[in-house]
Amino acid sequence: MARFDPVEMARRLGGGLLSFPVTHFDDHHRFVEGAYRDHCAWMLEHDVAGLFAAGGTGEFFSLTPDEVGQVVGAAAAETAARVPVLSGCGYGTAIATDIARRAERAGADGVLLLPPYLVGAKQEGLAAHIEAVCRATPLGIVVYNRDNAIVTEDTLARLCERNPNLVGFKDGVGDIELMMRIRAKLGDRLTYIGGLPTAETFAAPYLEMGVTTYSSAIFNFMPGWALDFYAAVRAHDTATILAGLRNFVLPYIAIRNRDAGYAVSIVKAGMAAVGRPAGPVRLPLTDLSTAERDELAALIAANTRPARAAAAI
Repeated sequence: MARFDPVEMARRLGGGLLSFPVTHFDDHHRFVEGAYRDHCAWMLEHDVAGLFAAGGTGEFFSLTPDEVGQVVGAAAAETAARVPVLSGCGYGTAIATDIARRAERAGADGVLLLPPYLVGAKQEGLAAHIEAVCRATPLGIVVYNRDNAIVTEDTLARLCERNPNLVGFKDGVGDIELMMRIRAKLGDRLTYIGGLPTAETFAAPYLEMGVTTYSSAIFNFMPGWALDFYAAVRAHDTATILAGLRNFVLPYIAIRNRDAGYAVSIVKAGMAAVGRPAGPVRLPLTDLSTAERDELAALIAANTRPARAAAAI
């Protein structure tokens, strides 16, 4: 049973930094629940406002529906109602509604609805798909606008009128005009979440559009740094934001962009670099090379709190 109703869940998400824990696998790519729960517990030692379990960074796309339920159940049990837990959800409508129900049974507070598998669809079809998920569960629903599932402000407004549990909108498109049209039309009806890859890059301009939070993959291995950066964004501290981008985020992105699929692989490499390994990524993704892992480890070491404190002395 959910611990937060949709409205309360959305309010809590909008008030702080979010993250999505990676999913831990052993060398045979089997889910390791104990290590995953330990990681969630470690994340919860820091000021995180909500967790997306089995989300994009959690390799939702390579999990079976049964595994999604296991991962979400582990996160829900570990958080014990301290913060909302949202489950990844997606694929075709039949699978998405099934996963939403599984998430509810597993103790999730909400659902992050990722795009349907592969195919494009017109607004009418996307709306029916989203509405089917909203009606499959009383959990709060956050729509993830990206790739082949981009809804317009009019579609979103009609969905909000009919589905009170549709409470969040996560943008992974980067279309500023569309984002402003949605914000102008929906106002405070939704909580707005930044969802572009390495969201820190876009956090400051998105805040000006009413996007008060974002999901940080970096939080998995540098939670202190991630929270400092988020605080600078909320304080409109431009000097600190630009320093964080120059010193860490942009070099990090340069490594991430070396090869396809590295947006997830680099996070697991970051965890290994700080002594919290989460195992390999699942195929078809591949892990970073040894040289890339070493480069990332050096970048992380140069940007951790002790290194920054020493540099200031």
